[in-house]
Amino acid sequence: MATLASDIEDTARTTTALIRYLGPDDYVTRRYVSQGAEINTGDYFDHEMPMRDGMPIRDHFTLDTHGFMIGRSPSQVRDFYDKPDVDAHYLAEVETAIKVLTGADRVAAQGWMIRTTADLSQRVQEKVAGYQHNGGIQPQAGEAHIDYNPLTGERAGARIYKDRFPGAPGFRRHICFSFWRTFSPGPQDWPLALMDGRSIVGDEMGNNTLFVVDSFPEGDALTAPVEGEDQMIAASIFRHRPDHRWWYFSNMDRDDVLLFKFYDSDHSVTWRCPHTAFHDTSLPNAKIRESIEVRAVAYFE
Repeated sequence: MATLASDIEDTARTTTALIRYLGPDDYVTRRYVSQGAEINTGDYFDHEMPMRDGMPIRDHFTLDTHGFMIGRSPSQVRDFYDKPDVDAHYLAEVETAIKVLTGADRVAAQGWMIRTTADLSQRVQEKVAGYQHNGGIQPQAGEAHIDYNPLTGERAGARIYKDRFPGAPGFRRHICFSFWRTFSPGPQDWPLALMDGRSIVGDEMGNNTLFVVDSFPEGDALTAPVEGEDQMIAASIFRHRPDHRWWYFSNMDRDDVLLFKFYDSDHSVTWRCPHTAFHDTSLPNAKIRESIEVRAVAYFE
């Protein structure tokens, strides 16, 4: 929306990105995840959208205005493919960093995932019984989405606080976040794109129910009715709207981190941030993107 622009935002370098959105028809929308692969039901279509580079004005972006911010947060983890090291140290680092960036009283990190644009076809062929969608390697995101729909975000805050902080006094506000870091050199071939949450109208959103599976169903089984699906963990997905306002941060380095909202219980501010990956062809010598993301909930008591 033009009314969202500020003088400093008008100075941003702009390229064109293909953003994948859900089509206009009615669909049973589900996201199935398994080892090394993810699929969505429904039809998705690419739309050309202006993509603004926020890196030269990085300090301009704030969580409560845009729904995202970029900060600096060095990590002591030397190799993010070293799963025991990440499990032992990284979540505690993330919790500390989010406290510093937000002023939260408590933070609970919930798990991590590496995403890469490298070829994962060999991993897709591997079958692992009891697949858990945590601590693995997945491809980059494929469509405009928010990992939690409002019901999932509200329930996650209450459940995680009770589990992680028994006996704590309670909280007045919680924010479900993604803490995102690329650890491959820039420029990255498929960087993360973030939508200014103020450009969401609301009627372009739908729910995308999450199913974690050992192997993907086929044919009609993909969309067969599931009792209680409207109460299950789900993401928000988006249909195209020309006024959506997209940003990215070019040439992020290992110490740069993006913090963006899945859900903020305070709806008087920008309380959600759609995101996806896009193929950046505007910079030469792009390299495979490798990144690590952590889901976390920040609490304000």
